Amino acid sequence: MDYPINGQCQCGQVRYTLHKAPIAIAACHCKQCQKLSTSAFSLTAMIDKDALELTGELKAFRRQAESGNQTIAMFCPTCANHIYHYSPSYPDKLMLKPSTLDNTEIIEPTIHVWTREKQAWYQLPDNVMVFDTQP
Repeated sequence: MDYPINGQCQCGQVRYTLHKAPIAIAACHCKQCQKLSTSAFSLTAMIDKDALELTGELKAFRRQAESGNQTIAMFCPTCANHIYHYSPSYPDKLMLKPSTLDNTEIIEPTIHVWTREKQAWYQLPDNVMVFDTQP
């Protein structure tokens, strides 16, 4: 895949350009991500903060993770599409929601986290890193 690549929320009010490849792509099976995605897991692409160029207004939702760390989700105030989240403990990294990319070819998770909360019917693929909780 050649970079940069673009993405946007559902309504198009928030647009972004990703200037370099993600560090990793993970599937998170925690109950919070199941609620977020309304599915068995949520996909996240860890990126360097400086790799993202964003236009449009975002709103924030804060919650405390099981670890005690705070997670801040950034989303479009019009369509409520989640664009990324981050932890103030790691200010130089963002967790981009890769399904918001215009071209989703890069979405191939190699890491599965919080598998202790995964849905019983979902079978983890072979050759991926698996963690019971957050690594």
